[in-house]
Amino acid sequence: MGYPVYVTIGNVLKDIRQKPSCRAQILVAYIPTSKLEGLGKTARRRAQANLFHSCLQLVLGPVALYGKTGVAMVGGDGVWHRCHPIFACFVGDYPEQTLATCTYYGRCPKCLASPDQLGECGPFPPWDHHKATETYSLADEGVRQFHAACREAGLKPVFHPFWETFPLVDIYLSITPDILHQLLQGVMKHLISWVTSLSAFGPTEIDARCQSIPPNHHITLFSKGITMLSRVLGKEHKGICRILIGLVINLPLPHGQAPTRVLRAVRALLDFLYLAQL
Repeated sequence: MGYPVYVTIGNVLKDIRQKPSCRAQILVAYIPTSKLEGLGKTARRRAQANLFHSCLQLVLGPVALYGKTGVAMVGGDGVWHRCHPIFACFVGDYPEQTLATCTYYGRCPKCLASPDQLGECGPFPPWDHHKATETYSLADEGVRQFHAACREAGLKPVFHPFWETFPLVDIYLSITPDILHQLLQGVMKHLISWVTSLSAFGPTEIDARCQSIPPNHHITLFSKGITMLSRVLGKEHKGICRILIGLVINLPLPHGQAPTRVLRAVRALLDFLYLAQL
């Protein structure tokens, strides 16, 4: 068993890349999933992080090499070009993002916001990639000095991250949004549970409207309603988002309250979801 590593190129349309049948991504490696049970808890976490980065160094080593020297590639028109492949982005969920950026769990992998500031709506300075590479360049000089430098910088003491020698790369800018976990199974899951709660419109009327939706193209029919779903995946969340506004329009709130502000909040969060996916 192992964690699969896929690679794709940046000039492929998202509509094509997201379809497995189009094969816009190829499997290049498997990263070992060893539990390293002979080590202590702290030593195991550090060893697993170092194992991850060492494996990616082997897999992505040619990218760093040819990014500097270039390599001859033939295009779809049959013309040969001298290309310089650059590591552009890292796609993964939040634990994988913190693992790749060597940041601690509970911190933002892109900016310097502290854990108690993650909900605030203010700009925060980004992580400094140049400062991080300077910190990790001390890994060969001494363990105590290296660990002290990492502690001061707020980074994990990883022995030479895989992106350390990559040209024209900022790992903190390369982190992509996690649409599935952060938006669909985060914001949207909270929104759906809110509008179907008894303090809002309630599950009975929402499910009844779901069951009365006629068959149509590009929508998912929930014949038993949406509150009875036990395990909602990203596909189901997308289907619910397509019909959510239609489910709550003109529904009365308890105690005779006006639903205008609730509808405005639902529409604003849905707009945010679709704009973020662009």
